[in-house]
Amino acid sequence: MPQSRGSTRREFIKVAMAAAVAPTLGFATQAAEKLSLELPPLPYAYDALEPYIDAETMRLHHQKHHAAYITGLAKAVEQAPELRRKTLEELLLSLSSLPESVRTAVRNHGGGHYNHSLFWQCLAPKAQASPEGPLAAAIARDFGSFDSFKESFTKQAMAIFGSGWAWLVWDAGKLRVETTPNQDTPLGVRKKPILGLDLWEHAYYLRYQWRRAEYIAAFWHVVNWPAVAALFHNLVQRA
Repeated sequence: MPQSRGSTRREFIKVAMAAAVAPTLGFATQAAEKLSLELPPLPYAYDALEPYIDAETMRLHHQKHHAAYITGLAKAVEQAPELRRKTLEELLLSLSSLPESVRTAVRNHGGGHYNHSLFWQCLAPKAQASPEGPLAAAIARDFGSFDSFKESFTKQAMAIFGSGWAWLVWDAGKLRVETTPNQDTPLGVRKKPILGLDLWEHAYYLRYQWRRAEYIAAFWHVVNWPAVAALFHNLVQRA
């Protein structure tokens, strides 16, 4: 049945309005955006990791330090909007190809965003003492035992001069302990982190002051081994 002149005019107006509004809302670009610049919420309360990590440290670490890295990354993205079409991991894997004007900012602030987002996942209240299943078997295979892994991880964490991170990474089919300075990530050398420990002083100074060894010892009481095992499983499945 042919449309009336009125209905045809209404359809024309609807199409015209949609065409006018779409660029304003950025539908075309939003569909291609992958980069998240939102502060991820913690999956537990700030005081949930007491007495090992205190509530005030967690609050400042999350709300101030992590948020500051996201702000810094957002400023870099303002200079190079095309970065939004990549995920954070994709950006960190392709630093050398980024515009030179934003490369350092993405490395530092993007690395801080990535590292902290992973770190929060690696922590949990009332955590189990050790991993189980395939992850436990892989740790025993690659380090000799879980205790040997903890000893290696602790030794390398203690050896970091200044600020940085200690990691358990998946590298060419094996688990290894690695460290990175500042907010660098293992992604820069094509290694996939599944467990990270923040060794910047802002992560522990309120409670432990200069006593980094005590902070590292406390860390083992709050490792979220099921989350680490899930990351490990995903990497093995994709290998």
